[in-house]
Amino acid sequence: MFLKSLGIGLIGLFVLAFSAWAGTPTLEGVVKDPTGRPIKGADVRIEAKDFSKIVKTDASGHYISDGLAVGTYKVTLVINGSVKASIMNAKTQLGKPTQLNFDLTAKMAPVKKHTHMVYVAPDTGTLIGGGRWVEVDDNGNPVNNTGASSVEKMSGNAVSNIIPSTAGRSSTIVGH
Repeated sequence: MFLKSLGIGLIGLFVLAFSAWAGTPTLEGVVKDPTGRPIKGADVRIEAKDFSKIVKTDASGHYISDGLAVGTYKVTLVINGSVKASIMNAKTQLGKPTQLNFDLTAKMAPVKKHTHMVYVAPDTGTLIGGGRWVEVDDNGNPVNNTGASSVEKMSGNAVSNIIPSTAGRSSTIVGH
């Protein structure tokens, strides 16, 4: 019985020593402003199901959170109470720190341009076949290199003069 207990104790000691040697999962990184300078005192929120922790960056912009469980985390950068960035699905593992750096840029996300589709009648002067739809911006300029070099912008009576009504049919013009 004593040898059995000693054997179980040695196995437990070996597992404990291996766990300490392998280390606990760690999240760490550096936070920099758009000019590349470190940001001191920023909050880095580390969240998982039923877990939340906030660490602050030091004078060199470095943060570290150790003693985490192996798992998947959401890491959010908060500066002066404002969320600046989030990294979803950051994974931790034993014995190897997970490096998550935040390099803020002054670039703005591109604004999606508002576009419209317009019908360009064929050069033959008829509305039967041969025309095509062209994507244009709010100023009537073709976008996406559609091959149309000039789209004439019209509204009101000018449109109704170009597209005559046919017997028994009506035409609908969509404009802006």
